[in-house]
Amino acid sequence: MEKVCLSCGEKLIGRSDKKFCSDSCRNNYHHSQHGAQTNFMRNINNILRRNRAILSSLNPNGKISLRKSMLDKAGFNFRYFTHTYTTKEGKVYYFVYDQGYVKLEGDYFALVCNTDI
Repeated sequence: MEKVCLSCGEKLIGRSDKKFCSDSCRNNYHHSQHGAQTNFMRNINNILRRNRAILSSLNPNGKISLRKSMLDKAGFNFRYFTHTYTTKEGKVYYFVYDQGYVKLEGDYFALVCNTDI
């Protein structure tokens, strides 16, 4: 039984344990196997990076209160964050890396920066 390249199906010549006819076929095969997962993670990382940049730009001094509409207008995505912190009083701070926010009364949010990270 003759072996064929896992990527293009071309007949393999050489070592008995060879799986690909060229480096390009090997790369194409592995990229096709992991491409969807990599794209998924890349999209999430891009959203997190954009969220952090928005929080950083709106909070240059480390702490500020603002309306939710300011975050919405900037394109902030509230579904993506890296971690949370719950205070003893039960307030939940949502963080995107070192930049965080907490819901206040009404339509306001407090933006904070965690420099301890």
